[in-house]
Amino acid sequence: MPFGNQEINRCPRCNQAVFHAESIPAAGKQWHKTCYRCGLCKKALEAMTMAEHDGNVFCKQCYARKYGIRGVGFGVGAGALAMDTGDRFGNTESLPNKPNYATPPGAAAAANKNNAHDE
Repeated sequence: MPFGNQEINRCPRCNQAVFHAESIPAAGKQWHKTCYRCGLCKKALEAMTMAEHDGNVFCKQCYARKYGIRGVGFGVGAGALAMDTGDRFGNTESLPNKPNYATPPGAAAAANKNNAHDE
């Protein structure tokens, strides 16, 4: 068995050498056991709780928050739909919650009439 220069695997989180005894293979890379954590919440990961995106690893909850589907009808229960834009997760693109169409004719006058009547 030749003893040549072997390629040293480096952990993508800390950029230190990863040796076989302490390595966890995930997302096509070798990770230290202590570095194999969610990229957002820093929760320790396991093979069944890990999701990968662009070479980084996340827990399934943070992955769904940052990269999951948004909109009406997706998710289960009232807690699945939220008005959170995801700024704390680094999301910068979101649609405003206001309609972009003109007010129907007569709607403004009816609103003013109802407000005057209530007083």
